[in-house]
Amino acid sequence: MNGERENSKLRALGLHRRELRSWAMYDWANSAFATTIMAAVYPIYYVRVAGATLPSNVALAYWGYTAAASLLIISLVSPILGAVADYLGAKKKFLGAFMGLGVAATIGLAFVREGQWLLGSMLYMAGNIGFTGSIVFYASLLPHIARDEEMDRVAAGGWAVGYIGGGLLLAVNAAMLFRPDFFGLPDQSAASRASFASVAVWWAVFSIPLFRDVPEPPRRVDDREAGMPGSPLTMGFRRLAITFGELRQYRQLLLFLAAFFLYSDGIGTIIKMATAYGSEIGLGTEALIGALLVVQFVGIPLTFAFGALADRIGAKRGIMLALGVYTGISVFGYFVTEAWHFWVLAFAVGLVQGGAQALSRGLFASMIPRAKSSEFFAFFSVFEKMAGILGPILFGIASQLTGSGRIGILAIVVFFIAGILLLRRVDVDEGRRIARAEDASLHPPDPRSTPAARAVP
Repeated sequence: MNGERENSKLRALGLHRRELRSWAMYDWANSAFATTIMAAVYPIYYVRVAGATLPSNVALAYWGYTAAASLLIISLVSPILGAVADYLGAKKKFLGAFMGLGVAATIGLAFVREGQWLLGSMLYMAGNIGFTGSIVFYASLLPHIARDEEMDRVAAGGWAVGYIGGGLLLAVNAAMLFRPDFFGLPDQSAASRASFASVAVWWAVFSIPLFRDVPEPPRRVDDREAGMPGSPLTMGFRRLAITFGELRQYRQLLLFLAAFFLYSDGIGTIIKMATAYGSEIGLGTEALIGALLVVQFVGIPLTFAFGALADRIGAKRGIMLALGVYTGISVFGYFVTEAWHFWVLAFAVGLVQGGAQALSRGLFASMIPRAKSSEFFAFFSVFEKMAGILGPILFGIASQLTGSGRIGILAIVVFFIAGILLLRRVDVDEGRRIARAEDASLHPPDPRSTPAARAVP
């Protein structure tokens, strides 16, 4: 009886099978990079230490350009690598390669000293390429381990587990920053560098369950490729060309990607620029790191809640609700002057950030053919990361021209409103029907798509 109750609770969280829990642990592992490196500690370190020889608004602008450049690179290479991974049946190998790059670059950040902003930019770019590239192949595993009716809950469960993992290490890193002497460190700069090293170790160790327990999906060959000669790279380009030629049949998916492109720009800019913005307007490190911890731990139950909400009202409506809240966040962000203002914003972001992103990932996964999941999630990454380029660039330009990033924060409202208007037009049921029809035309069939497989508890 207790086992049944436990399984019921895990099912409600989307974590009721071992491979689902092990898959979600990669969110736990890589979220340390997202919190400590992307959002909290490293942006402040970059502006105040690595960029110490630059004017503060120029250092902030350079941080925006650094984030944009790394996203541009991964946006250009991920579609072809996704096609190659699908052709070879090597999603986990590509995931491991990008993870290794990210871990190595993150260790390198521990050696960046005062005034070394160029080295800091180059290492961050490499780390971010590793982080975002690995997520392409991590996310592409989702439609192979989760059934259609589980997709939203599993996606939300992974995101919530990521909040827990990223939040726990960020809490430790915050303690290191606030009390470096307690950890045997001479000052905050040394504590920051030690925190970067801790992220690399955390990321590597907690990735092990995914590689151990999540099976590599079977390689599935399109009949049109049968007998075609060529290297894996050549076949990857060929497969990518075929998919580009067929994109017109995925009209609903393309419409969703257009909406996602717009609203993801706003979400990504807030994540990447929040602490750098707060630092530039004079807020203290304690207030900034504390606000990020609020986001993490408010986000844990709310992300699970969004997964349950999607079962009731649908993922599309859940995303639209989150975007409405984000619109208010952007407007209020323009007026932030006090630490408590920033904390209010952090609480509001924690309410919707995980839900919006997890439901977007789950909704997309439900509308793509499983046989091309790496390829399609590479497209998803392109739209997400290309969107992430525009916001930081806008932020950087506004900072340089006006001496403050406030106009950039306010401008993000446009992305959220436009995203909502486009998302309303997406017919999710039609998109899912087209994806399943494409899967049915490929060989061998995915066993999870059969009625017998769906009956397995």
